[in-house]
Amino acid sequence: MGPDLTAHDDQTAGRDVPPPDRLVRSPDGTRIAVFRSGLPGGPPLILVHGTTADHTAFRAVAPRLGRRFALHAVDRRGRGASGDATAYSIEREFDDIAAVVDAVAAEAGRSVDAVGHSFGGRCALGAALRTPYLRRLVVYEGAPAPPGIRYALEGLATLLRARLEAGDPDGALETFLRAVVGMDDAAIAAYRANPTWPIRVAAAGTILREIEAEGSAAAGLDALAAVRNPVLQLLGSASLSVFRQATEALHARLVGGRIVVIEGAAHAAHHTHVDAFVGAVESFLA
Repeated sequence: MGPDLTAHDDQTAGRDVPPPDRLVRSPDGTRIAVFRSGLPGGPPLILVHGTTADHTAFRAVAPRLGRRFALHAVDRRGRGASGDATAYSIEREFDDIAAVVDAVAAEAGRSVDAVGHSFGGRCALGAALRTPYLRRLVVYEGAPAPPGIRYALEGLATLLRARLEAGDPDGALETFLRAVVGMDDAAIAAYRANPTWPIRVAAAGTILREIEAEGSAAAGLDALAAVRNPVLQLLGSASLSVFRQATEALHARLVGGRIVVIEGAAHAAHHTHVDAFVGAVESFLA
C-alpha cells in the first residue's frame, strides 16, 4: 500500500494546537501532522524542524519560500499535532519523514525537496535512504558529530533527566540551549520573550531521547554518508565549533555535497538571517 495521506481527524482533539492540513500515517501507525502554505501547485518543499520545535519554527522564512514553493511543514512525532509511540528510535523519525515525502510526492506527481534544521536535518538525511521520491536536501547544522566528538557534553543527559523529573521543563530547556546550542544570557532572555518559548518548554521531554539517539549507528556519519542525493549544508559562522566540525566531516563523505556559510549567523539563521537563508535555499533548488 502507498502512504496514508488523510484529511485532519480528531488527532488534535483537546490539544492547544492548530489543526494540520493533513495527517500522514508512518509505518508504525503514528500520525504525522503536515501544515501546508505557499504557492499552490508550486514545487513541493518539506520543512523539518529541530529539537523541541514544531512546524512554526519556519515562520520567519516560510512567507519568502512560499513565493516559489508549495510548503509542507511537519510536526515531528511527539510534539504539536503529531502523535507518538511508546518506543522511540531515530529510525522511526526517518520513516516519518519518508512517509511524508512519499505522500506529498504521490499527491503532486513529482519528487520533492526538503529543508531540515538541526536534528530535523538529520531526520531528512535518514529519510533520503528510505524513499526514492526525495530529490535534494538542505541541512542546516544537522550533520552527525564526527568520531570522538559529541554535541551533548558528558553528564548533560543526567542533568536534564533530573530537571525533568523534578518538574522543571523550563530549566531543562534552558540547560540544553546553553550547553548544546551555545546561547548566552542575552540570547536566553530574548528567547524567553518570544511567543514560541512555551511551545519549546512543552516539548522539553523529547530532548533526552534525541541526545541518546546521537549515539545510534543509524544516525552516524558512516550511515548517513550513504546518501546520494544532492545535499546543501548550511553553517553559521558564529555557531559552536562542533557544528562546523560535523558539517565538514559529513561533507567529506558525501558524493553530492556542498557547504554555504552564513556570515554572522549562529544556530538559527532561519530566524536571524532570513535573506541569507532563503537566498541559499532558493539558489540551491533553482
